[in-house]
Amino acid sequence: MAAKLRAAGLPVTPDRLAAFGEALDAAGVAHAYWAGRLTLCGSPDDIARYDAALLTGASRARGPSWQVRRLPERSLFRATMPPSAEAGGQDPALSVRAADTEVLRHRDLATLSPAERAEALALLAQVALADITRAGRRHRPAGHGRVDRRRSVRAMLRAGGEPRPLLHQRRAPRPRRLVLLIDVSGSMSPYADALLRLAHALTRHRPRWTETYTLGTRLTRLSPALRTRDPEAAMREAGRLIPDWRGGTRLADGVAAFVRGDGRRGAARRAAVVVFSDGWESAEPARLGAAVAHLRRLAARTVWVSPHAGRPGFAPTAGGLAAVLPHVDALVAGHTVAALHAVLEEVRRA
Repeated sequence: MAAKLRAAGLPVTPDRLAAFGEALDAAGVAHAYWAGRLTLCGSPDDIARYDAALLTGASRARGPSWQVRRLPERSLFRATMPPSAEAGGQDPALSVRAADTEVLRHRDLATLSPAERAEALALLAQVALADITRAGRRHRPAGHGRVDRRRSVRAMLRAGGEPRPLLHQRRAPRPRRLVLLIDVSGSMSPYADALLRLAHALTRHRPRWTETYTLGTRLTRLSPALRTRDPEAAMREAGRLIPDWRGGTRLADGVAAFVRGDGRRGAARRAAVVVFSDGWESAEPARLGAAVAHLRRLAARTVWVSPHAGRPGFAPTAGGLAAVLPHVDALVAGHTVAALHAVLEEVRRA
């Protein structure tokens, strides 16, 4: 494929190919077209060559390497004329910016069309590539930090006892466990699918260190299903496992069940726990507050994500949110791609 795109005039560099491979691994073959378009193209001319190469290859070959979907009319890039060119003072020059993509990052996920949703899912797959680490117990050589006395003394002995510059070390990073608790009740249904796909991308990127559960009328563990490589197959299996999709809300029971079970057995210890929910609770809010307080004592960082938190005039007045607010490290928005990227940045502060 790379040779075909280069023959079409597309500058397929090694770094672009590496980015394409990571995006394809995270998004799956179903979104291969968008993964390539987002990582291999740098201008409107590149997009035209990309489309021409794929469509030509798909029409001539008996079976394309992936299904080339019907291309939307809206481009990822917008070409604009500089003011000087509009005034006629200079020859027209093309200024390329990823305007539509940036706008899409800040669009509410609940309002996207099917084509925009597919593009947003590809962006979410890129967001999931963020590294979430913690300081380990082992040390490794470093240019600064704590003095490594053993290596410093050995260096002086090798120099015959002559003074040598001090050597330093720092704690080697290790992956931090990430626990996602996703509310799939009726009030969260516009966002639940995108959140589950983000969980799938995170699980594919770091399968040993990501655990996903859904909250509704009961607690359901989805981690084994989300380790499936294909996103659509993973979503089908997750849908089969979730018995309370778009049902009622018993957040207190779900969080308490996690704390009593997998949380105490190690899933939450020194982990970053992210709860995606709007805070609507059918039970007594004080019970939810007590369950989250217990969860916070186990976890390294507890983040509550509400799709309404980023909207103008928002206040945590819902019974559940008001009860958990004193017991979480952060209450953040989660209704756009950009907001979910900020969520992972918040998690990295653990």
